[in-house]
Amino acid sequence: MPKTIAILTSGGDSPGMNAAIRAATMVAVAKGHQVLGVRQGYRGLLDEKLTPLGADEVNDILRDGGTMLHSARCKRFLEVAARDQAREVLTRHGVDGLIVIGGNGSLTGLTLLSDPDEAGDWPVRCVGIPASIDNDIALTGLAIGVDTAMNTIVEACDRIADTASAHDRTFIIEVMGRDCGYLAMTSAIASGANMVLFPEASRTEEDLVNSMVKTIL
Repeated sequence: MPKTIAILTSGGDSPGMNAAIRAATMVAVAKGHQVLGVRQGYRGLLDEKLTPLGADEVNDILRDGGTMLHSARCKRFLEVAARDQAREVLTRHGVDGLIVIGGNGSLTGLTLLSDPDEAGDWPVRCVGIPASIDNDIALTGLAIGVDTAMNTIVEACDRIADTASAHDRTFIIEVMGRDCGYLAMTSAIASGANMVLFPEASRTEEDLVNSMVKTIL
């Protein structure tokens, strides 16, 4: 039987989100299902910003950055009442399955939305697709967007290295990753950095300063 699948992107945008939207839409359409795109994440879901998606809408988004569905933070979604409203919206639109593409916060929201203790026997099937440049999602080897982020960092480091060499300078480069040191470590190795600082090492400020001085000198 044909189903109705809703797709939502939430939190920080990540390279490859559009590719995931396109792939999910194309597969669903090929199997005869209807696809609805939820604009502006969970906030858009609460505001009922659902729009039909088909091959024509997603065919040319593969090489576009960001997310064609747009994204937004939604503190309201931390409240049970807001999640009850979201379930009611999806039910009213006849949604059988929900795909959420995002990182830690987005997938936590999806876990709460589909929690049987809270949702009861709500029949909508929920699927999370990890998309976070931080690569800090449990049970995920490599999230969507991580490889692009790392290569972007290495590319920037290559350019900075030219100036460092020409002027005999030392550059301290801060990269993305929040509380996860994956990008710092892998991009440091790939770019040939002399030293890498990452939060998992739990070093004191004194240790950090002494290590940096030793490396620079």
